[in-house]
Amino acid sequence: MDFVLSEMIDKVMTARASLRPLYIQGGGTKQFYGEPMPPLSNGARLDISPFSGVVNYQPSELVVTARAGTPLAEVEALLRSNRQMLAFEPPRHGLASTIGGCVAAGLSGPRRMMAGALRDFVLGATLLDASGTILRFGGEVMKNVAGYDISRLLAGSMGIFGPLLEVSLKVAPIPLAEETRVLELNEAEALAKLNAWRSLPLPISATAWQREEGIGLLRVRLSGSKPALESARRTVGGMPVEDAQAAAYWEGLRDQTHPFFQVRPLWRLALPPTMPPLELGDMLIEWNGGLRWLDGTGVEADFVRKTASRHGGHATLYRYEGNPAVPVFHPVAAGVHAITQRLKQELDPTGMFNPGRLFREF
Repeated sequence: MDFVLSEMIDKVMTARASLRPLYIQGGGTKQFYGEPMPPLSNGARLDISPFSGVVNYQPSELVVTARAGTPLAEVEALLRSNRQMLAFEPPRHGLASTIGGCVAAGLSGPRRMMAGALRDFVLGATLLDASGTILRFGGEVMKNVAGYDISRLLAGSMGIFGPLLEVSLKVAPIPLAEETRVLELNEAEALAKLNAWRSLPLPISATAWQREEGIGLLRVRLSGSKPALESARRTVGGMPVEDAQAAAYWEGLRDQTHPFFQVRPLWRLALPPTMPPLELGDMLIEWNGGLRWLDGTGVEADFVRKTASRHGGHATLYRYEGNPAVPVFHPVAAGVHAITQRLKQELDPTGMFNPGRLFREF
């Protein structure tokens, strides 16, 4: 691995000396996400995938540390062998998906509503900056108060600060039992139910509402001990979903192979879960109403953004064709933009890492 790391450092130094952009890639499964990647005619690609392998894993400590190029499937298989998991259920997008790519994209799956977002599980990270220096942030413990928590800022940074080399993540036990219930409800009824359940101690680990053949269906996944599931079943109601069918549904939602994710343009709206139906178009609703996927066919991008902003949320143009006329990511507040810009200047003063992938001006 020392040879692989040396080659990566050489590529960084060569790109910096020639003032050429350097585009970071692991498994290549998330190239669709973010601002479009320009042709490589004026730049070079830095392949992280050879830098792989689990560095440290102690099941009793609930922490795993792996090199950024390690396949996500390899990490999850190791965790499953000890009845543990990545609780935020990162979308895999394919077998080549890497753990570093998951952190750089910052995406979480259906269980995020119960467990928390990916960034909440990042304990530490190692980064290669534009000078070829290896920087270490955070650690492998639950509490770390040494300086700013830069490691969590790297989650969702789309590689603009430099290539991740290693990440340390909290892991969680696999639930003792799971089951899924389905209720026939329209959008307003489903959101009302979800809001009512939020104040109750229910072991709900995922929810999803959508219209199927004109009928609104709310699926609710329950996770925990068998007594807890039995109690929740009486409150939630609905009909049981066969285990294999339920597992296939949640896997399709997590990995975004569900048919809804094939629409173009596809918007990802993060909103307060108490928001009533937006009446923007066909939607798939997750996270107790906090995440709403919108079929943007025939909907003006500016109207989507203004609607999300008006309700205290933000909208990402998640999937699109060609070069979008609007920024992919929702414009951030001036203070956040300034902090991001200063951090970029410190770690990548020449702006060579993934230029334009997060914000067009970076």
